[in-house]
Amino acid sequence: MLDVTAVVGAPIKQGVETRAVISAQGGGAAANVASWLAVNGTDAHLIARVGDDAAGRTVLSELDQYGVLHTNTVIPGAKTGVVIVLVDALGERTMFPDSGANSGLSLADLPSLDGFTAVYLSGYPLVNPQSRDGALDILRTVKAHGLPVIFDPSTVGVLLEVGLNLVREWLALVDIVVLNEEEAHFLSGKQNPIDAAAQLLELTPLVVIKRGGNGALAQARGSALVQIPALDAEVVDTTGAGDAFAAGFIQAWSQDQDLTKALLGGANLAAQCVAIVGSRPTL
Repeated sequence: MLDVTAVVGAPIKQGVETRAVISAQGGGAAANVASWLAVNGTDAHLIARVGDDAAGRTVLSELDQYGVLHTNTVIPGAKTGVVIVLVDALGERTMFPDSGANSGLSLADLPSLDGFTAVYLSGYPLVNPQSRDGALDILRTVKAHGLPVIFDPSTVGVLLEVGLNLVREWLALVDIVVLNEEEAHFLSGKQNPIDAAAQLLELTPLVVIKRGGNGALAQARGSALVQIPALDAEVVDTTGAGDAFAAGFIQAWSQDQDLTKALLGGANLAAQCVAIVGSRPTL
């Protein structure tokens, strides 16, 4: 995806101009995770689908700069996916996504799985009806290959499009779910994040809940709950912070499965992400 970000320092008044600082950079949840992994020394390969346009050439070139390995699938007649991101004075963002060439993901896009140790899956291709069947085919193929799947179900606003029961079915297919408090509440029906984790463990073996300024927690089946406080950070833009957290968690977890270290790894990259505009590391 291409993120077009407008940092707006004043309230938006409909029908009149509002001054903003505008920038464009690569986006997309999986691409963000891959970029944070690659910059921090962990090899990552992205299934990338773009349109035959300038935006597509730009985002693929940016992945090369980050050191992300990727496919180069150009979809004729399609445009590259774009997200309009509005960031307010407190750093909170509102997003307007257009999936573009990402729609239509299929098993044909999956590279050989030899040499990989884990797979990260964003919820966006599952929510999109044009790529849902293909994403499920990919998920089942990965599971049959014996690779663990780390799943981020995406925002509640998007999940409401498909409904609670279907998303819970997806959770039963993955090994680790990484989600925020709002998503955990929606999927579990529990307001307290500790209770939410316990409920979600009935569906998936390991639950990680990002709690923003309250830190993060994680629990595996049969093990004690682990919690960490938030790290100090100057909040400029929260776009991509969850993706950065996922990358840091995956990187640390893959080394020795220590939940405390993994949560701290996630919090560290998330703190770096919120201190800059955009969802990617600074090149």
